[in-house]
Amino acid sequence: YSSKGAMMDNRFATALVIACVLSLISTIYMAASIGTDFWYEYHTLSPAENISEAGRSIWEEFVSEEADEKTYTDALFRCNGTVGLWRRCITVPKNSHWYSPPETDLTTNCISFSLSDQFMEKYIEPGNHNSGTDLNRTYLWRLQFLLPFVSLGLMCFGALIGLCACACRSLYPAIATGVLHFLAGLCTLGLVGCYVAGIELLHKKLPLPDDVRGEFGWSFCLACVSAPLQFMAAALFIWAARTNRKEFTLLKAYRVA
Repeated sequence: YSSKGAMMDNRFATALVIACVLSLISTIYMAASIGTDFWYEYHTLSPAENISEAGRSIWEEFVSEEADEKTYTDALFRCNGTVGLWRRCITVPKNSHWYSPPETDLTTNCISFSLSDQFMEKYIEPGNHNSGTDLNRTYLWRLQFLLPFVSLGLMCFGALIGLCACACRSLYPAIATGVLHFLAGLCTLGLVGCYVAGIELLHKKLPLPDDVRGEFGWSFCLACVSAPLQFMAAALFIWAARTNRKEFTLLKAYRVA
């Protein structure tokens, strides 16, 4: 039975190594998606020409701390904007003065969402404070800010439990690690769903202009890939712990008999 036990140990060890690798990759993907600004991208036909005397005022309002949702969304439409969970960016000419000739040399300017912006109410008519609160968009926006941090926290806590399991030389605590990774996957999946729903609701309020195309960016794709990796890691952790525990119990009962 020693060779059979060694085969079992190798099988469980392989499952745990694969689960750890999947967990590490999903953590890196999740952290990268949170820290980058390409969750949603707007592509304009001629962004440089949009920053003229008329567009320059929109750009100045975009960088203002008092810019409301409609103001910065219009700027995103007109200036090849990108939106992340923490920042919004537009592409503008380096020199946008009215007396300067049109430039093809562009630069990207980004403005961070403040903590108050993340929890600010969304209005039924974006930019109109008297139109009432849009509860759906308000809570979707808040959830898309909170859920990625909950997901990362659960995975980090699961990693700590995994280290404790290694120190105790027991696979059983890996069940808790698997459950935490499963919950993290649900949070990531919820984040993706909230973001998609929020974008769709926003575009119903502020439709895209005819010459503007919008699409989800690679930061969003990283979050989409992270969720199934978390679920696969969770399944491997739970399978290895439960199967090892079950076979250990059967082997112990056989030896007693």
